[in-house]
Amino acid sequence: MKKLFLSATIALAAAMPVFGKAPASTADSSTVYGVAFYNLENLFDTINANGKFDLEFSPLGARKWNSEKYNLKLNNLANAIAGMVSPLTPGGPAVIGIAEVENESVVADLVAAKPIAGRGLKYVHHDSPDARGIDVALLYDPGLFEVTGVEAHRLFVESNPTFLTRDQLCVSGVLGIDTISVIVNHWPSRLGGQEQSEYLRVAAAELSKSIADSIRKVSPLRPIIIMGDLNDDPQNTSCAMTLGARKEAYDVPPTGFYNPWWNILESGKGTLTYRGKWNLFDQIIVGGMLLPDNGATLTLVGAEICDLDFLKQTQAPYTGMPHRTYAGGRFLNGYSDHFPTQIFLKRK
Repeated sequence: MKKLFLSATIALAAAMPVFGKAPASTADSSTVYGVAFYNLENLFDTINANGKFDLEFSPLGARKWNSEKYNLKLNNLANAIAGMVSPLTPGGPAVIGIAEVENESVVADLVAAKPIAGRGLKYVHHDSPDARGIDVALLYDPGLFEVTGVEAHRLFVESNPTFLTRDQLCVSGVLGIDTISVIVNHWPSRLGGQEQSEYLRVAAAELSKSIADSIRKVSPLRPIIIMGDLNDDPQNTSCAMTLGARKEAYDVPPTGFYNPWWNILESGKGTLTYRGKWNLFDQIIVGGMLLPDNGATLTLVGAEICDLDFLKQTQAPYTGMPHRTYAGGRFLNGYSDHFPTQIFLKRK
């Protein structure tokens, strides 16, 4: 039986959104909250608990994955999370969705890592049926976000009934004084080709939309956030058509979705590269209730890619790209092959 874990163990950043960077200042007494997402790129422990699927992440595997490398990886990721601050969010994000974690144990080790141990992070983790054994989870600052409900949703693809992937984790809670729901995702990969695998991500988008619709039937005014490594860009079918996440904020009704990353990608920035081209898979899509004049107390005021200098490679031809853990079978002592992303919500 699959389990959900809430376990102990990140205070924060005037009105149309300024996207591409964090808000630098505010002239009123508003509170600003950061909401972030980070694909941690194969955060595995050293124990081969999943046969051939995680053999490479063990001392006997091809990567010679051992306690020293694991602890370096944990410390690096914790430093990346510690760096997700701004003048208005000096304590870091209120919530951080994460992907590519092997189990509950590695999440517990991450929040206990020295660079962020003092923040008293808590987390929600869920075991998924993914063949590789990777899951999604949510980290949160209990002083800013109080969990009130957790649900995990299984993706079933009718045309491919044996397909297994990450479950979608919906965490509801009170952010400041406002109840919101955050759906954490890691949609199916492009393995086999983008077009050939697109139906899987369309199915994942349908599931996310269905979860949101179910929430709105009970709480029509509930702000909803869909975040994750979607393995698609904002203009792809799964995001733009199936989910209906629009490019411009003025075009979004309260029950619709706005995608602030569309314009950021078109400006030439992304969160990962493939064959030298930037993609922006790591998206945080907001429900229309979080836009100005739609009635919610919280309002979206910014979005940024957290492409901190120390997260980037410095050697040509990969200068400026994410400094990953491995490349070409060689241990690089890096962070992730994805940059984190973050949005900022203001509450008066």
